[in-house]
Amino acid sequence: MSSFSIRQPVLAMLLVGVLSGCSLAPQYVRPDAPVAASYPTASTQSPSVVAAADIGWREFFPDKRLQALIASALDNNRDLREAALRIEEARAQYNIQWADQVPNLNATASGSRGRTVIPGVTPGGTSVVTSNYQVGLSLAAFELDFFGRVRNLSQAALEQYLATEEARRAAQISLVAEVAKAYLAERAFTEQLELAKNTFESRQKAYGLAQQRFEVGATSALDLRQNEILVQSARVSYLTLQRQRAQAENALTLLVGRPLTDLPPAQTLSEQNIVTDIPAGLPSDLLARRPDIRSSENRLRASNASIGAARAAFFPRISLTAGIGSASNELSGLFESGTRTWSFVPQLVLPLFDAGRNRANLSLAEARNNIAVVNYERTIQVAFREVADALAARETLEEEIEAQRKVQDAQAERLKLADLRFQNGIASSLDLLDAQRELFAAQQQLIQTRLLRLTNAIDLYRSLGGGLQENAVASGTATKAE
Repeated sequence: MSSFSIRQPVLAMLLVGVLSGCSLAPQYVRPDAPVAASYPTASTQSPSVVAAADIGWREFFPDKRLQALIASALDNNRDLREAALRIEEARAQYNIQWADQVPNLNATASGSRGRTVIPGVTPGGTSVVTSNYQVGLSLAAFELDFFGRVRNLSQAALEQYLATEEARRAAQISLVAEVAKAYLAERAFTEQLELAKNTFESRQKAYGLAQQRFEVGATSALDLRQNEILVQSARVSYLTLQRQRAQAENALTLLVGRPLTDLPPAQTLSEQNIVTDIPAGLPSDLLARRPDIRSSENRLRASNASIGAARAAFFPRISLTAGIGSASNELSGLFESGTRTWSFVPQLVLPLFDAGRNRANLSLAEARNNIAVVNYERTIQVAFREVADALAARETLEEEIEAQRKVQDAQAERLKLADLRFQNGIASSLDLLDAQRELFAAQQQLIQTRLLRLTNAIDLYRSLGGGLQENAVASGTATKAE
């Protein structure tokens, strides 16, 4: 039989295997989002306002020092590096799985030489030395994917790869937000530390005066001890804030991935013009804007494809093994006429009894798919809650800052009046000390409220999918908060 007559059925079977394959995977249907159609406290936004996902982090964070920290973190953070390497791992795994859909051709060469004893009339028989040399091409066990088993495994690997890539994007968004929050926390501790230092120094001076007054009998021991309590309280606050600021700086260094050197000057919290008036949109927009939701859906698609592969295991599996080449008992005669060889070995495997293995594999794939559905729905619910919480806080934090500022101003005025009354002998030193204590608490609380307002804006930016772009991808206007 000529080689052409052999090639025809082989190519025909390969073509049939490629073109007539079907998939037994369930048709994918995206689960309904288990959340409300709108956010509880979402306000109507102007259509000219840019969506969070379209605002670059350089526009959202105008502080040059913070921009440098974020850029450094994107280059040096080890968690983000690991996420990027996970993408390479998933891509390689997909390429391995995809290769099973394509025939693998191998060049082969072999040689053997042996001595065989043939029994005969002579004692010990007759020895014969034989040689065999072969070269050629071989097709090793290529599966004709009639029922989509290989194709579904490849699709599952592809979806896992896409999920890993989306997970890296989600990690970047989280990293940008965490660096910004850590930086603002460090700034808040720095401002509180400076305030505590000034308060401690002023109370030390006041305590020295109180001690002098006590020594001359102008004040009582009770007044002296009250002053001493204020001094030590300020000292405790100062030392506590020193520790907290150092720890906040260490946390920021870990996120950035390198020492915090060669950075632009820092800005105070009141100078942070972070964008706050971000449109919330609809919960359905999160499905396209949040990489973690897209990653969860990719994993759901992968589990759906795995069901198809598990179902295909119940059906016959057809594989082809073939080869063509040249063989000779002399190495020099390998390519002479008449030495051509070929082989064609189709194989059909039909599952008959496997002690329930295939059924268990299908049940496992279906269970994992159900778990993936639950994870996908939970991811949407968590995203909805994050946005709703940030919106709820945004509604009141501006008023809280204004109210706290008025409290601070009132306490400052109270301290002036208490000091004036004390100097004129109208009020006791206890009134003055209480006014000092209340003013310090009000000043600290104003810093905390400013920090809370800024971190809330960052949380809303992150929860709406912002932080993936470095620069804005759409034009528009946005309001910046003090």
